[in-house]
Amino acid sequence: MRPYVQINCAMSADGKIAGNDRRQVMISSADDRERVKRLRKEFDAILVGVGTVVSDDPHLTVKDLDYDTNPIRIVLDPHGRTPDSAMVLDERAPTVMVTLGSCEREWDCEETIRTGTDDIDLMDLMEQLYEMGIDKLLVEGGGETISSFFRAGIVDRYTVFVGGLIIGGRGSPTPADGDGWVADGGMALTLEKSEVLGNGVLLDFTMAGKS
Repeated sequence: MRPYVQINCAMSADGKIAGNDRRQVMISSADDRERVKRLRKEFDAILVGVGTVVSDDPHLTVKDLDYDTNPIRIVLDPHGRTPDSAMVLDERAPTVMVTLGSCEREWDCEETIRTGTDDIDLMDLMEQLYEMGIDKLLVEGGGETISSFFRAGIVDRYTVFVGGLIIGGRGSPTPADGDGWVADGGMALTLEKSEVLGNGVLLDFTMAGKS
């Protein structure tokens, strides 16, 4: 058993999620940011990769919720790069750090899960999170983390806000970044609905064959 997994992100009209220096760019409209706040309240946990933590230093919390009611924050950090000063480790919400089995780094956090040898074992992680009581997991990035979930076949829903701007750059990250294809010939999605939110549009997909 595993949690229900939804990926949510924002990209520019040319398919980028950040500049080529990996710095965050404001893509979402005000309407979409409000949607994300509401969305986070529906999930038991929010997951990002260490690249997002290092480049953006997010809180990953809902401001009007406290430690006991905020979603659990989960960081995929194979080699222990997250600094102790990262805001994701503050007292606003519980945090679970996830590393490779060989990583010995410790943090002042709710729990540390160690799994996998060369790469984090996502299937094992999902089973452990489900046993912890996490039924719904929201994955927010970055591109390589999102790609790893698609590769593992553990995505149920994919929502992406396409903002009205161009970022450009051959090396700028995309929503499903990393080496090669996520699946041979691509991975089919089913568009369930779309919605204009300010100067952009929200696309709501399920994996083909799921509803």
